[in-house]
Amino acid sequence: MEQALTTRQIRLWRMAIYFYFGLSGFAMASWVAQTPNIRDALGVSTAQMGWIIFGLSTGSIIGLMCASRLIARFGGRVIMLTGLGLSSIGLITIGLGSSWAPHVWIVFSALAIFGFGIGICDVAMNVEGTAIEKTLKKSILTGFHAVYSLGTFFGAMIGSLVNKIHLPIMAHLFVIALIVFVLIVYFSRFVPIGSGQEDQDENKNETTATETLSVWKEQRTVLLGIIVLGMAFAEGSAGDWLPLVIVDGYDKSPASGSLMFSLFVATMTISRAVGDILLDKFGRVAILRASALSAALGLVIVIFGGNYYTAAIGIVLWGFGSAYGFPIGLSAAGDNPHGVAARVGAVTTVGYMAFLVGPPVLGAIAGSVGILRSLIFVLIGVTVAGSLAHAARPVSPNVKEAEALEQ
Repeated sequence: MEQALTTRQIRLWRMAIYFYFGLSGFAMASWVAQTPNIRDALGVSTAQMGWIIFGLSTGSIIGLMCASRLIARFGGRVIMLTGLGLSSIGLITIGLGSSWAPHVWIVFSALAIFGFGIGICDVAMNVEGTAIEKTLKKSILTGFHAVYSLGTFFGAMIGSLVNKIHLPIMAHLFVIALIVFVLIVYFSRFVPIGSGQEDQDENKNETTATETLSVWKEQRTVLLGIIVLGMAFAEGSAGDWLPLVIVDGYDKSPASGSLMFSLFVATMTISRAVGDILLDKFGRVAILRASALSAALGLVIVIFGGNYYTAAIGIVLWGFGSAYGFPIGLSAAGDNPHGVAARVGAVTTVGYMAFLVGPPVLGAIAGSVGILRSLIFVLIGVTVAGSLAHAARPVSPNVKEAEALEQ
């Protein structure tokens, strides 16, 4: 960035991005906590619910594909504010379409709006996060993602309480949307105006469609995308399906499903909170391999454990294992200072393909083999991601000795 920022301004900027990450997770978890109730209110099957969730995936992918150019034109501050503002509108509309005027297409469309807002905000948050990393000259991106998980945890816990007291879907989602909107408006003033624009200006004025496509020719970027795809599939499948896995697979209440989802995000939060320390000590490749192993073991326990309390152990391992794939992939994509936004956007987009492919595929398979057995496909994705972990080795000439040992 060309403008000089004071220490206080940088601190407030960092705090604002923490809140944006947290509120994004908070909003997402609030929707997830209501999925069993929304399915029942709409009177649809699990397979049909998968196609409804496809609306969220579609909106997210469209948002991710548009994000780099929108950030280049308007800056990260405007795009984050717009994104979570649209997501708030989406939450309210989801409530309307599942309670006051129950209709599948209203919920589908509302999820598309919600997903589009989350998608553009996600890329903008990560671009802002990498900009703060450069300003502070230290790694903090995993910490931002830890706050996302923390927001998800609080959203899931509130969702569990809401389910327990049988608060109407509309009332819950309206209050959440209001909280998110008020806070994003307040914290937006601490984000430097046009920060994303200035980053793009430094890289020849704007991210063009040609630049965005050219990064797909780089083998490392493609491999990082596959890693993020597999690990995001593990994280996203829990976000989309874990409450229903517990409700249908273990014959428990929606409150129990929300509680297990809270356990999942709690373990992710704890894992990400110590992520920078672990990465400094062991390096990206070792952490990615350990993450894939943990997630795979957890999924095996959830799928084949056959007991609710045993499944809780599997969920903990699944949560720990899902914590690092996304932030490490994005951090690795930012190793080369030229075209950072294009690479971060590309890796983010291919990672979000998990959200596009996952819901309908898992829903369709669950309709035939059961929701637990459908998670075998998630297990395969995690295994592939772990086998490609070597692609995350640093490419900067100033590689830390600890990470150089990975080679």
